[in-house]
Amino acid sequence: MISTVVWGTGNVGRAAIRAVDAHPALELSAVVVHDPAKVGRDAGELAGLDRGLGVAATDDVEAVLAARPRAVVYAASGDIRPDEAMADVIRAIGAGAVVVTPSLYALYDKVGAPPELRDPVLAAVAAGGGSLFVSGVDPGWANDVLPLLVSGLGTTMDVIRCQEIFDYSTYDQETSVRDLIGMGHPMAYEPLMLAESVPTMVWGGQIRLMCRALGVELDEIRETVERRPLDAAVTTRTMGRFEAGTQGAVRFEVQGVVAGEPRIVIEHVTRIHPSCAPDWPTPPDGDGAHRVLIEGRPRIAVTVEASDEGENRSAGGNATAVGRLVGAIDWLAAAEPGLYDALDVPLRPAVGSLGRKLP
Repeated sequence: MISTVVWGTGNVGRAAIRAVDAHPALELSAVVVHDPAKVGRDAGELAGLDRGLGVAATDDVEAVLAARPRAVVYAASGDIRPDEAMADVIRAIGAGAVVVTPSLYALYDKVGAPPELRDPVLAAVAAGGGSLFVSGVDPGWANDVLPLLVSGLGTTMDVIRCQEIFDYSTYDQETSVRDLIGMGHPMAYEPLMLAESVPTMVWGGQIRLMCRALGVELDEIRETVERRPLDAAVTTRTMGRFEAGTQGAVRFEVQGVVAGEPRIVIEHVTRIHPSCAPDWPTPPDGDGAHRVLIEGRPRIAVTVEASDEGENRSAGGNATAVGRLVGAIDWLAAAEPGLYDALDVPLRPAVGSLGRKLP
């Protein structure tokens, strides 16, 4: 069994505890928390399971890493604390752990990652013998392994379009939804996530990954952004009230230009309420979906809808990101130490999970 730590117990961390517990090759050895109120609580309780796991949460990172766990699922946020997240991850790699995380956007593509971020990771790998694999859902499997897999079913391709279409009112991440994305702020507010070059920083790695896999040369990456205000105030279950006239919907594209044309496009259409921007694309069903559209011959459309924690689509998306990461741990543990990306790490069948009975 591979000794595995889950670091962070928010939206991603809860799913990570459940995934590690369910994986036949992994053993949950510790859970790291930052909130003093969570210290000492059982991991099963924190993960929303109906049973205890016999692992008490701790905030003693030094003791956890001193125990030399083989793997760490780093689930703490990197959105508003990127430097701290990077320092945590490098610390775990230096302790010899295989680290998987969705939190470091710039390292989704190891080839195109800035040297000032890549080089400290490689130094930690060399010093400690650990590894790093960064992935998620979007950015993540919805715009790397899934579109590349589907592309193999076609004869000719004109455009590969990856879409995330979501109602953000189901999210339980108020700081990110309001401040990073701008929902509920006046239209004059400039959200960080939509600032020039930031979408490319987050999703550009996925464009480069697909170009590498498809053997095409990328000319440049372009961005487009549209925003719409709410016509009427709305109240959400998890984040409260959003006033009329404030930002209620965002649509942006990160376009990979090949031979002068946008050929690989990552598009996000997000709303705080379905009434906002009804003329924009909507999910086929429910509150959200990820789609891959390949315009070519034949035309191919694949839609993935995931739900978890009471049929919540945003929680379902988090769970699929966790599934990709946790499912890679045993492969990474058997591989040489290093920095890996989605083109290195295979997406494999969930061997040993079908019908598995947990205690």
